[in-house]
Amino acid sequence: MVVGEMAHERDVIIIGGGPGGYHAAIRASQLGKKVTLIEKEDLGGVCLNKGCIPSKVLTQQASRWKQIERAADMGFIVESLSLNNEKKNAYRARIISELRKGVENLCKANKVEIIKGTAFFLSENRVGVEHGERYDIFQFQQAIIATGSTPERWQGISFDGNRILDKWSISFLPTIPEHLVIHGSDVISLEMAMAYKTLGAEVTIIPNRESLEFGFDSSIDREIKRIFKKEKITIIKESYFLNALPLENGVQVIYFSNGLEKSLDCSHLFISTPNKPNTEALGLERLGVKMENDGCIWVDSKCRTSITGIFAIGDATEGHGLAVKAIKQGKVAAEVICGLPSEVDLRFLPQVVHTIPPIATVGLTEEAALQEGYVVRTSQLPLSSNGFAALSGKKDGFMKIISEQSTDVILGIHFIGEGAVELISSGTLLLEMAAREEDLTFSLQPHPSLNEALLEAGEQLKEMAIHLAPKNHHEKVKQ
Repeated sequence: MVVGEMAHERDVIIIGGGPGGYHAAIRASQLGKKVTLIEKEDLGGVCLNKGCIPSKVLTQQASRWKQIERAADMGFIVESLSLNNEKKNAYRARIISELRKGVENLCKANKVEIIKGTAFFLSENRVGVEHGERYDIFQFQQAIIATGSTPERWQGISFDGNRILDKWSISFLPTIPEHLVIHGSDVISLEMAMAYKTLGAEVTIIPNRESLEFGFDSSIDREIKRIFKKEKITIIKESYFLNALPLENGVQVIYFSNGLEKSLDCSHLFISTPNKPNTEALGLERLGVKMENDGCIWVDSKCRTSITGIFAIGDATEGHGLAVKAIKQGKVAAEVICGLPSEVDLRFLPQVVHTIPPIATVGLTEEAALQEGYVVRTSQLPLSSNGFAALSGKKDGFMKIISEQSTDVILGIHFIGEGAVELISSGTLLLEMAAREEDLTFSLQPHPSLNEALLEAGEQLKEMAIHLAPKNHHEKVKQ
């Protein structure tokens, strides 16, 4: 091993080049700091190379398939539709490569130093970095931990990436499975179920919950079940996953249902396990860094750890494992390091699901609002009442709004339907500004567009939606 003779001095060291890490690096550089980014694999991290981007390439391919199928309703002649797996896989590889190269160029343009290697703390202001036979020591003024997370492994289950898949391998199957069994009911489980079903697979879901709830507002949960039933995605009710045994050309899934142990043979099994933060090998126990549950690092609203000069962001910290969270925390950590009065507030963290149709939500669900003691008013506007949804042939879903009865303050916005991912940005802004019902209805929305669904859902809170017949008007006040 080649050992550096002395510690190399740096202003800011960032460990991890995922979304949070490279956003932090570029922001700190923009604000005048000399930044060194240490990444043991590829820039972009798990999100770009194994998780968010590959899975969204697959969901976009499925969405395009569905659009082509629907084109016949508009007069197009679609006699046959098939998928070239080689081109499908090449497209995914090209997109990942292009985006990774884009991150590399951005870091280079912002004069961010990139070091390949595995980093660990030696003291409160020093890290060691190993890369092959080389070992170097860096002394820093501030450091940001952005090491991400890894899907947990279950004892007795062989995640081979071929037949038994985790979150990192499910999007990389070379061909469409004949029969995919999914154990999970989280976001990635829903996305993969819809994508692979659309592209030709038989799909069966064994939920990881006793009930069939997916963690959204109850209205959204019911709509997911309705759409999955329409798409012939099988959900085994009141079931518990027990084990998986490899077969010669597939997997035998053992599960418990209706008081009996049962088995199901399939070609592929995807198990969506929780993620575990990558903090064990950082040497944090040596420094006495305060930790939260399951290996997460405690941070305050400015992303500061319990050790002065060391920050942590993203999946290494407690809370939702979302790239949007890591990106915001990365920018805030960099800005605090550079003396700006920044902080993170994740109260209105939007969540999106790239199913067909997509789901987007922000703020309190109706159930959560009631539990917190609010007296609420809700509206639910079906997309079938929206002219643009009708002409585009994408009428599944609805917009739901929850407000507080006494103040008219908007508490939550929940959308399942075409355009949900884009429209939720307006919802997030409304909640951040503590908007009231009149703020929804006062603004002008382009016509015809899906934006009008947000306007009319706001009007429906006071039974004033134009495109709902009076018999469908309803106002729910609950406490």
